[in-house]
Amino acid sequence: MDSLVDVAGLRVGHHGRLDRRWATGTSVVLAPDGATAAVDVRGGAPGTRETDALDPSRLVRQAHAVVLTGGSAYGLAAADGVARWLGERGHGFPVGAEPGQVVPIVPAAVLLDLPMGEWGAWPDAEFGRLACEAAGPDGREGTVGAGTGAVAGFLKGGVGTASAPVPGGALGALVVVNSAGSVIDPSTGLPWSRAHELAAPDPGEVAAARQRAGERPSRWGPTGSPLNTTIGVVATDLRLGSAECQRIAVAAQDGLARAVRPAHAMVDGETLFALATGAAGEPDHGRGWPRYLDELCSTAADVVERSVVRAVLRAESAAGVMSYTDLYPSVLE
Repeated sequence: MDSLVDVAGLRVGHHGRLDRRWATGTSVVLAPDGATAAVDVRGGAPGTRETDALDPSRLVRQAHAVVLTGGSAYGLAAADGVARWLGERGHGFPVGAEPGQVVPIVPAAVLLDLPMGEWGAWPDAEFGRLACEAAGPDGREGTVGAGTGAVAGFLKGGVGTASAPVPGGALGALVVVNSAGSVIDPSTGLPWSRAHELAAPDPGEVAAARQRAGERPSRWGPTGSPLNTTIGVVATDLRLGSAECQRIAVAAQDGLARAVRPAHAMVDGETLFALATGAAGEPDHGRGWPRYLDELCSTAADVVERSVVRAVLRAESAAGVMSYTDLYPSVLE
């Protein structure tokens, strides 16, 4: 499928709302049986929940879901719905003698899409619950879930996902692109990243897009800065430790930096989670282990890079923000 759900042990669910009042949503990556987890946070404006719990020195080494959501800090409420949904089904960290006495570990990250809809129209716990109910082998991309109100530079952003085989298993990513920087080189109309197979768009379209890119977007805040943040998950079905997941999360940010310019700005809060479900077994930790881990890290950067590009290419125009294919229609010819 070339998506995050190629990683055994994971399910993905999206719930979004797009109408005259709403342009936002929530995406959830479910690992009900638990997955070793880590996180890497960059940029100056993150919005997160339970990221401190993922430090390798902490007690709990696993997460049962990761929530990616719009709504800025208000949207963190979506994680409450995910935690309750998991807890009702007995998934979580055991804290009592009875099987159902568990506390699900549900880290979350938000993006700022508030200007895309009416004030107060942001995800809540019900969005999280509905995303869980929809979870399955979902490889959808573009204007879905947390990508419903996402914007990438001067173009519509969205959800992108990709995967690749690694020795002994698979590694994939799901990224919600809502970046201050652009994924597209305005001088050519092509993605900065080489992770695409597009012909150059018509010169007239490039000139029109360059003018549009210089206009002040309506979603900019009163300080004159755009309101952003790109968030995502990279995961493998190998059995890894939390420190190894941490290295993968760090390396995965390289893929984002390849595809978005500029990246990791003060108005962004890029947050990438890393998960290892262990469904494919444990890799060989022999003398070649450092080189093998480097290969996993390199692949993580690659799948994140491709996910970023695909998020923009698959997005549809919404709430007055044009998609890539609407601005450069000749690339579809």
